[in-house]
Amino acid sequence: MGSESDNFVSTPYLSETDSRRNRRFPRLVMIWWRQAQRVQKQAHVFYFVFKHPRNPWYAKMIAACTAGYLLSPVQLIPSFIPGIGFLDDLLVLFLGVKLLQKITSVEVLKECRKLADAAEAQRKEEIRSGTALIVPFVIATIWLLGTITASLVIFSHLRR
Repeated sequence: MGSESDNFVSTPYLSETDSRRNRRFPRLVMIWWRQAQRVQKQAHVFYFVFKHPRNPWYAKMIAACTAGYLLSPVQLIPSFIPGIGFLDDLLVLFLGVKLLQKITSVEVLKECRKLADAAEAQRKEEIRSGTALIVPFVIATIWLLGTITASLVIFSHLRR
């Protein structure tokens, strides 16, 4: 336990698909992009660790509390403070990962990582579908039409 193969995320630093993006974005942006992807994968792994039936209750509690803190609007250091705002989030995430690695069996972690990989692949496949491109446009159009209609109704009511 604790070796490099036990880490939650074992992705390369920059993959071949990122090489095209690397030309468009500065190096620092790419580093933050990859870190955000790693955090998203960690969240998936936490979810699957929480839901796994062979996991002890205290491991589920650590996963739930870690994810809850990261999503909570009430934090030790507010996230809107530039720079240091995410330090407490990173610390809680780091401690949560380390604790889960120590108290969760290797088989369960491997299974949860595979489930997270499958969920990520499914999400990417859904994004590529035509429906995933059309639905946000339809929602935005309906919202915009509703906003314009409500504004016109309010304006006509105030004008009387």
